[in-house]
Amino acid sequence: MPKNKPKKEFDAFAVEHYAKLEVENLELKQNNRKILKQLERTKQKKQDYVNAIQDAVKSNMHLLEIPKIKAPKKDGRKVNEEIAIALFSDIQLAKVTPDYNSKVAEQRVLYYADKICDIAKIQRKAHPVKKIAVFALGDIVEGELIFPGQEHLIDSSLYRQVIIDGPRIMIGFLNKLLAEFEEVQCHFVIGNHGALGGKSRRSYNPETNADRMLYKIVEMAFEDEKRISFSVPDGEGERNWYEVADLGERLKFMLFHGDQVRGFGGFPWYGFGKKILGWKALASAGMMEDFNYACAGHYHTPNTQYINDVRLWINGSTESYNTFAQEQLASMGRPCQYLLFGKDGLGVTSEYLINLELK
Repeated sequence: MPKNKPKKEFDAFAVEHYAKLEVENLELKQNNRKILKQLERTKQKKQDYVNAIQDAVKSNMHLLEIPKIKAPKKDGRKVNEEIAIALFSDIQLAKVTPDYNSKVAEQRVLYYADKICDIAKIQRKAHPVKKIAVFALGDIVEGELIFPGQEHLIDSSLYRQVIIDGPRIMIGFLNKLLAEFEEVQCHFVIGNHGALGGKSRRSYNPETNADRMLYKIVEMAFEDEKRISFSVPDGEGERNWYEVADLGERLKFMLFHGDQVRGFGGFPWYGFGKKILGWKALASAGMMEDFNYACAGHYHTPNTQYINDVRLWINGSTESYNTFAQEQLASMGRPCQYLLFGKDGLGVTSEYLINLELK
């Protein structure tokens, strides 16, 4: 009998411990169900928010009058045709510096369109240029809560950037191209200034981005224009931060904003090399689309380099004088954007860095 006593004590302890675990398990299940319900409500609110924006844009799109652009006279030549490729990035719409604001941004964007058309006319003296591809590489808008104190350095709300000023400026830019080219292809990727929510931005669906919202509004505005096409990467639950634009043989461009690249000693060129080589390795393994060119923005300083067999262009910005960059980075760029020309089967044939300074 004495030998069985410890067993009874053990059994009593085991029963009591098991009962306690059952209670804790039940509490965990209840908390888990509560958290899941809260998460579902949060997701639904965000989805309702996105749906409301889309419905509002669609229902009011008829209020935005877009003139019907007359197509240019068709070029009957078929030999040696080339395609124009306009890099369009870092407009930072609404940003205010000593010589930059929304009005200046619009003037420089439209001036850029005029320069594209002028250079295309010169190119056509040697060969047909019927099409243009527009690579919007992000940071078209400045945002509102990207960094502390930004609210003192902008001249308009995110609402105006995305719904009013942004569409007007981009539509004006594309209309000028439609008047000059028989076909316009748009390939648009997001930038970091499109992030929403300030410090709480990580709580948003990764797909949510103000650049993407602006792009989709512009796409809807041209839904009746057959000579223009849009590719805007999106998808629930992912950032969808890049695209490989296929313009023909040896004309495959990896498009990304550039915030994926970290600088070293203030210079990001080593970082770009590391990323490009890594993405090419992934493409070789069949884990992403292959490419032979790459285009980015973000750093507001134009640069181009070869990374093995990949040519990389880092675009400039329409912004100019920037006291923050002057103080923190000891660097400032000039307003400029890249324009390329390419030929199917040959690749990029020429490039221009267009100065957008206005007198």
